Amino acid sequence: MRIAVTGATGNVGSALLRELGRADEVDEVVGIARRLPERTPPKVTWAPADVRESDLRTLFTGVDAVVHLAWAIQPSRDRDETASIDLEGTRRVLDAAGHARVGTVVHASSIAVYSPTDDPHRRVDEEWSRGGVPSNFYSRDKVRAEELLDAFEHEHPDVRTVRLRPAPIAQRAAADELRRYFFGPFLPSALIRPGRTPVAPMPLGLWFQIVHAEDVAAAYRLVLLDEEARGAYNVAADPPIGPRRLAGLVGGVPLPIPGRRALRAVAALTWKARIQPTPPGWVDLAYGSPLLDTGRLRALGWRPRHDGPEVVAELLAGLGEGATGDMPPLAGLGGRAQDVRTGVGADSGVG
Repeated sequence: MRIAVTGATGNVGSALLRELGRADEVDEVVGIARRLPERTPPKVTWAPADVRESDLRTLFTGVDAVVHLAWAIQPSRDRDETASIDLEGTRRVLDAAGHARVGTVVHASSIAVYSPTDDPHRRVDEEWSRGGVPSNFYSRDKVRAEELLDAFEHEHPDVRTVRLRPAPIAQRAAADELRRYFFGPFLPSALIRPGRTPVAPMPLGLWFQIVHAEDVAAAYRLVLLDEEARGAYNVAADPPIGPRRLAGLVGGVPLPIPGRRALRAVAALTWKARIQPTPPGWVDLAYGSPLLDTGRLRALGWRPRHDGPEVVAELLAGLGEGATGDMPPLAGLGGRAQDVRTGVGADSGVG
């Protein structure tokens, strides 16, 4: 089996290349990215390309499946830039896959497509409303990308299409990338390590799931190789993380934060002051995202190897150590000084 992967060097892409390299059914992986690493994983053939302008039809010719992971949440202050990658890039990937007569398309969707629920403890399945969280640009674009996939399915009923909707995804090697994307250059990493944090934020009312990049990669491998897999699949690890559990994982004296409004106000102020790169809509998404029912994916045999608290603990340890990976988006780039020079939240962080 020959598989093309867009966004192959990112958080999920790097884990997926490792996963597919171990699969006997996979003969070759065409790793597509704007900036290529020095290392070549097993079975990977690198293809430098930009989903916005490169000849994707040629790259997809002769492949059995396309996994579309390429996505940008930075520069968060330039919506034209992110939309050109996320929406125009998705449109071009689907167009190329159709013209190249690819048999299977697997799209990286997100929990962000779902509308909020009235109960933070309610779990939703794949039939839940796809209204997203309108104040968050990532959510809006993920909803729109699924609409593009809906149209593709209608136009190409012979193509097996799958969309994965994971909860937030983390791994140790992505810690510095996630710090750059969501916290910025002024996060005191040395205080993130358990036992060193004097106080532990306890955001009241916030419940969330998280999933390890390795387990998301395993889900992609499963749906790629199972010819019966079609449609949408939720991906998340249990147990959910609530305020007290989060505070316990961070360590230190629990500091209750009175809910969404307080966090949103802080995010808005620090965003405008360019102290951190996360616009306040991300707070709305954190509080608005439902818990996921993963029964449909588990019916295919998927079982996460990491539970939710393990993933949070690994991420916190990675943040404390400034952990990086060997793929360009994960490699730390120019460090925190580069974040400040380019303007916090103004640099895409990818080549």
